Amino acid sequence: MLIGLDIGTSGARALAVSESGDVIAAAAQDYPLLTPRPGWTEQNPEDWWQASRKVLAEVAKAVNGKVAGIGLTGQMHGAVFLDANDRVIRPALLWNDQRTAAQCAEITERVGRERLLAIAGNPALTGFQAPKLLWLREVEPEHYRRIAHVLLPKDFIRLRLAGEYATDASDASGTLLLDLRRRSWSAEILDALELPREWLPAVYEGPEEAGRLRADVAADLGLPAGVPIAAGGGDNAAAAVGCGIVEEGLASSSIGTSGVLFAYTPQFTPDPSGRLHAFCHAVPGAYHLMGVTLSAGGSLNWWRQVLGEQHEYDALIELAEGAPVGSEGLLFLPYLSGERTPHLDPSARGAFFGLTARHRLNHLTRAVMEGVTYSLADCLQLMLDLGVEVNQVRAIGGGARSRLWRQMQADVFGMPVHRTTVDEGPAYGAALLAGVTAGHFKSVNEACSVIQLRPDVAEPNKDNAELYSRYLKVYRDLYPATAAAMAQLSDLGSAADR
Repeated sequence: MLIGLDIGTSGARALAVSESGDVIAAAAQDYPLLTPRPGWTEQNPEDWWQASRKVLAEVAKAVNGKVAGIGLTGQMHGAVFLDANDRVIRPALLWNDQRTAAQCAEITERVGRERLLAIAGNPALTGFQAPKLLWLREVEPEHYRRIAHVLLPKDFIRLRLAGEYATDASDASGTLLLDLRRRSWSAEILDALELPREWLPAVYEGPEEAGRLRADVAADLGLPAGVPIAAGGGDNAAAAVGCGIVEEGLASSSIGTSGVLFAYTPQFTPDPSGRLHAFCHAVPGAYHLMGVTLSAGGSLNWWRQVLGEQHEYDALIELAEGAPVGSEGLLFLPYLSGERTPHLDPSARGAFFGLTARHRLNHLTRAVMEGVTYSLADCLQLMLDLGVEVNQVRAIGGGARSRLWRQMQADVFGMPVHRTTVDEGPAYGAALLAGVTAGHFKSVNEACSVIQLRPDVAEPNKDNAELYSRYLKVYRDLYPATAAAMAQLSDLGSAADR
């Protein structure tokens, strides 16, 4: 039996998976998200650990402790600051935290925009780990002086499980400190930013062993001591493994808290504009391009909270189905946490546009879902413009469970959207990586041979696709027309908070 553990933004999830790819047991545990100021997002790493202990113990009990390997995955980019005794110095800064715009400008000046793209595959963005380190140095120097180690979220859990400071190439790609061609830490970037190499963990490939379960932790969890732990992958790379995006021509579309368009590439091909991320894959030696919209499922969750959480998601989907394609002239910009692809703008803001007295709750709900889909279409178009071959899209994440959202994607993308029989996200891919680590599979591609597609495919509706193409053009005109106003509102909001 194999276990995959996902340290997500909203909670931890563990799966027990058989060698044939069947999910035998699952457990989940939520933890809080901290937002001390507008645009700031933090979590307590100890909450991750307590949730991880609970879900690991649950799935271990369900399989009588018969586990051959553990794979780790989790939210990317987060910064866990540890002192010399491995104590957490302050709450972790998360992937969607937007406080580091000034530090991103400083990184660009110190390293150079072209050099960043050439080495790290990406421009300096507020979500990445490197600017968080500079922010801590400049704003909380008393905390910065105590740093002995900096880890990504899943790798903090690895430290607790195995006592090892280790990460994998895909997750390390999101720090802005990795040389993607060499798949190792960049001395050039670290020197330019005056950051010590000894703070950073060892880098492994996704299916490589990167620790073994400590005896005391194993006893606590009901697992055998010494179980090998795979290096694993960032959540997007692991999710891609979990739905078989491990060869050319395949892309995945994920609607979780964030939205991700992910395409496999066999070599390092950074986007010259920096609007698409170029990262290492969890497949050894491989890479991927990725477009990210920061508030995808997060937009629908926000809308649910606005309406009152007595509105269940299924009820919201049913509402949206009651409105016509295009929501009768209503558009929603899903930039509730700033935006990454294609705008690279932490000051971007969400909006409904085109409201009239005719619009009702069903129109607004459908517009939220359509706006998220348009944002994913922006990501896909950038990939196609770069010459990336995409001939099949596989829907994953919470949005994949919605027939309406899959059909929207097929209509807006203009291509069929498939779904795998097992839809368990990053934890499933982490378990498959653990299968390679444990020796059950010879390679990641062999592990992915257990993945099967469902027979129901969302095919594009010609009439809907034509109408959506017209709405998409208007949608793409709205950001450049309102960006200056968004920036002013962002400044006013920050000033009011101060």
